Amino acid sequence: MAYHELQDTLKSSPAENKVMKKASFIGVSTTTLFYVLCGCIGYAAFGNDAPGNFLTGFGFYEPFWLIDFANVCIAIHLIGAYQVFCQPLFGFVENWCYNRWPENGFITVEHAVNVPLCGAYYINFFRVVWRTVYVIVTAVVAMIFPFFNDFLGLIGAASFWPLTVYFPVEMYIVQSKMRRFSFTWTWLKILSWACLIVSLVAAAGSIQGLAKDLKTYHPFKTQQ
Repeated sequence: MAYHELQDTLKSSPAENKVMKKASFIGVSTTTLFYVLCGCIGYAAFGNDAPGNFLTGFGFYEPFWLIDFANVCIAIHLIGAYQVFCQPLFGFVENWCYNRWPENGFITVEHAVNVPLCGAYYINFFRVVWRTVYVIVTAVVAMIFPFFNDFLGLIGAASFWPLTVYFPVEMYIVQSKMRRFSFTWTWLKILSWACLIVSLVAAAGSIQGLAKDLKTYHPFKTQQ
């Protein structure tokens, strides 16, 4: 009885859709704020000479702890993002290989390895080899491209409008059965078109930067 009485007094967890909506709003708002601040303030202060890296782009590397802390944050962010974006590709390739060669033990067999204090851990040799080769290849390709900022800007510009604006807005309109040409519908469409224009301008700037970088391109050398 005491357990049930205590359980009845606990506040119930909010619905998952409300939690995800709040998390998405905070995440997208924070990211947008930092991007807009860096882009607008940097361009207002330095124009076309604004460096891609505001911490080290001016040749100053002090205080060292700030640079190291920023690099650690970037590493944590990219490692997580790398995993998120790679998992669908990993799953697609592995499922295709499982279905294509179901009798191949190298691809389908899971080998149990006893890890002290952790129990059995199952390893698939194909998964280990394929994912390792993928990471090595992507790392080599990344080192071949020295113009990181412009290339990343092009990818960001190409993915921003459809993934962050267009599809979420259209899904919300359909889900809420919003009436066409209503006040909210009109402003959502204006927002979507405005973000499309921003993405096109950003893509054009990135392409111009890539074309400029290619004139002095040398593999495995950092562009100054």
